[in-house]
Amino acid sequence: MYKILRSAVEKHIHLTDEEFEIFSAPFYQKTVKKKELLLRAGEICKFEGFVNKGCFRVYYQDDNGDESILYFAAEGWWVTDIDSFTNQVPAILSIEALEDSEVLLITYPYKQALYEELPKVEKLFRIMTQKTHVALQRRMISNLSKTADQRYLEFVESYPDLEQRLSQQQVASYLGITHEFLSKIRRKLAHKG
Repeated sequence: MYKILRSAVEKHIHLTDEEFEIFSAPFYQKTVKKKELLLRAGEICKFEGFVNKGCFRVYYQDDNGDESILYFAAEGWWVTDIDSFTNQVPAILSIEALEDSEVLLITYPYKQALYEELPKVEKLFRIMTQKTHVALQRRMISNLSKTADQRYLEFVESYPDLEQRLSQQQVASYLGITHEFLSKIRRKLAHKG
């Protein structure tokens, strides 16, 4: 159950078997069915999650009911509403399972306790937070400076396995375009190829 988690952690820091035992102990597993919400906007996010199996979408829904996907989280990725989790305020994001999924969850108090018990863990989450900031900054710049065609190609190149698991509507929402426009892009690129 913790094999994928350990592999993800080891990309950033090394933990001995004993340290990993301490690190993984506060996590608990949750099974989430396809289309089930792990977090609903308005709730306080009580967890930070590691996706062990499946795929989630993290999205924002405006007052008109229009949805924008901020990111997808598949196996080996972390998932949360960081503002709600960190500040214990109502979430503005929702997290939905796109497939039957399993996620390992840790609560805020347990995460804080791990920082005290294993200082390496604070380093781990600092590194991951920095990488997340870089990814979000790049995504914002891409959305501001690139065409929809370029953003789509960038998405496919960055997440080749993920695109096959998503609906056209989900990919379009992530790219900030309509699914009809995404169809046009795909047709145009197929003719070029």
